[in-house]
Amino acid sequence: MKLAAKGLTAILSTLVIGAALSLPVMPAFAGDETNSKNVTEDEIVRALAPPPKKPLTRGLSIGPQSEPAPSAAETKLLQTVRGRTTRSLSSTEREEIASVAKDKPNIDLEITFDYNSANISSKSLASVQALGRALTSSDLKGSTFVVAGHTDAAGGESYNQDLSERRADSIKRYLVEKYNISATDLVTVGYGKSKLKDPSQPMAEANRRVQVVNMENKTTAAK
Repeated sequence: MKLAAKGLTAILSTLVIGAALSLPVMPAFAGDETNSKNVTEDEIVRALAPPPKKPLTRGLSIGPQSEPAPSAAETKLLQTVRGRTTRSLSSTEREEIASVAKDKPNIDLEITFDYNSANISSKSLASVQALGRALTSSDLKGSTFVVAGHTDAAGGESYNQDLSERRADSIKRYLVEKYNISATDLVTVGYGKSKLKDPSQPMAEANRRVQVVNMENKTTAAK
């Protein structure tokens, strides 16, 4: 009986080892051990670049096509807020910026900060640096951008408003100091918890974001 048991154990062991060896080896992905929320320079450029020009219609004699010029109201708004401090913007001006920005090329960056502060966390530096390279690329350099800070729903309105403004200012300061981007080309605004990306989950991490919007591309702005 003991010999039979040993023989059965040996057979089962052989089957288990054989099955393990026959299983496919799953490849390791580069993103498995890194922060998958970091974005690349190319992704940012593609998101913020103006839409491609429409092809010319055959048989029609028209001049070179360009991106639609901003309306007089948009131009006036940008002139009003450009160079202003974040805290100086009124609630009406913040809403006007949001209204214009909703139809412009934009990207949401999940940039984290140290707890209860406006210091950019080390794990998000790669995303901020990618943003700096993108905004100074030949495709985007010279455009006017809105950098908007958002929080989740934790805490009071005034606290979150202040925190979102300080965090937007922190991103702007980093871009100006590290990438020599003109401060007047970056309009910072804070929205606190008033514009949740995922209202169904007010505490979700997706709501704690920095949105960058291309308000006026360089070719249009030069006209």
